[in-house]
Amino acid sequence: MKIIDRLNEDRIHISFEVFPPKTDDGIERVLATTDEIAKLDPTFISVTYGAGGGTSKNTARIASHIKNDLHVLSLAHLTCASSTKDEVRGVIENLKNLGIENILALRGDIPPNMAFPDGDRFRYAWELVGEIRRHGNFCIGAACYPEGHVENEHKADDIRYLKQKVDCGVDFLTTQMFFDNDIHYNFLYRIREAGITVPVLPGIMPITSASQMKRSQELSGTVFPRRFLSILDRFGSSPEAMKQAGIAYATDQIIDLLANGVKNIHIYSMNKPEVAAAIISNISEIITC
Repeated sequence: MKIIDRLNEDRIHISFEVFPPKTDDGIERVLATTDEIAKLDPTFISVTYGAGGGTSKNTARIASHIKNDLHVLSLAHLTCASSTKDEVRGVIENLKNLGIENILALRGDIPPNMAFPDGDRFRYAWELVGEIRRHGNFCIGAACYPEGHVENEHKADDIRYLKQKVDCGVDFLTTQMFFDNDIHYNFLYRIREAGITVPVLPGIMPITSASQMKRSQELSGTVFPRRFLSILDRFGSSPEAMKQAGIAYATDQIIDLLANGVKNIHIYSMNKPEVAAAIISNISEIITC
């Protein structure tokens, strides 16, 4: 089944993201984590892509497990910057053979010390979208950046590039994490004005430790509002208190989004099923009313 068909239903959808292990030795632990998250009855579970192709085969394995063993919709991430065009085509064919119908198309990070682009790699995510579209009847998701992509100086350019990507065949968008919902609402207004009409899933990341916040800021350049920084200052030195506060903050974001008519929420669970379960418990009555 295609994710876009579920997103078009008039109901609330909650989805989660998991990531493969850094080495093959951790695959059973990640599969067990995925099993626990699947018990929360998500609309789908997405699986991130191993950089450089080293553990990328586990993306397909986990996505297949989600779909074929757990009977939950799976979304396999696919990046193109670190792989040749033939390698990307091979991954697409493998996903097709496994019965995976949903792919999140991403450029991905450029590996250090690698000349990019070269003639044997896709340079932009819109090129990857077109390639996936040529290989079969996939549902294709893509990323968007409410605070602007770190490589684009002007937000107008960012939205113009996003429109180009969507026009190549994107069915839905998932946002990078954000911690101020007003940023998301403003972003939605601007992209709708630009003619981007596909569903947009806000990406919510529960920050449950000070080190996680630092890492998130390094990767995305996201802005943390004063309210969140106060939480970090007060509870960051206490792991259990910070975990509880981070879950509460993410829950509050989700409730506000739902109260304002947003029906699709994507949660970056960071392979922590207990955090995902706590959030679902906090909104269990809200998502059924």
